Amino acid sequence: MTAEALLAGRFPRRVDDVVSLMRALEDALPPDDGVAWFLRLYRPVTEDLERAARAGGAYGDRRCVRWLDVVFANLFFRALRDWASAPAAVPRAWVPLFEARARARIAPIQFALGGMNAHINRDLPFALVETWAALDVEPDRAGVHYRDFTLVNDLLEQTEERVKAEFAQGVLGHVDRSLGDVDDAVAMWKVSLARDSAWANAEALWALRGAPVVSAQYAAALDRLVGFAGRGLLKPL
Repeated sequence: MTAEALLAGRFPRRVDDVVSLMRALEDALPPDDGVAWFLRLYRPVTEDLERAARAGGAYGDRRCVRWLDVVFANLFFRALRDWASAPAAVPRAWVPLFEARARARIAPIQFALGGMNAHINRDLPFALVETWAALDVEPDRAGVHYRDFTLVNDLLEQTEERVKAEFAQGVLGHVDRSLGDVDDAVAMWKVSLARDSAWANAEALWALRGAPVVSAQYAAALDRLVGFAGRGLLKPL
């Protein structure tokens, strides 16, 4: 089945369905597709998060953690679907990855982090706002939901570092010789810092709910900024 056919149906409503769709997309995409490289990083992160949620552990509201995970993933699925059918509707943050996905001289780690840049820095604030509204949650930094959000960071960083190491071996030395500063960008990428910024941007969007014009302007500026950063991450070697 093609990626387009996989994305034509109803989007997932459970984390298990999110993972199943990710696996199906990985099988459907060419192995050297830039989106496939992003999925090879994103899927293990999602799987590890769901295992932690099932185990219970220290999460204060597992339902919210899982709901956010699904809403978050569906923003990526929607962007990928729209790229094939309605490219004008795709957030600018995703355009660099989708445009560059078949280009040569871009390292797998660049594709992976280009996707993480778009997904965390642009999509996560909107996913948070949607989750807060749906579950009647207030974004209180002293509350359980912010605590759960920060608890996820350690898990995500561990998984991200493990997966990046699997396909980054030998890449950074080549990048250093070819482009100099891309290895610095890769080394500086920290999922916890990106997620902290995403929470702050979500707080701003939440506060602007009563000012739709200003909210739209803020969202558009954020989208453009993330897209600009994505082009830097995906510069050919």
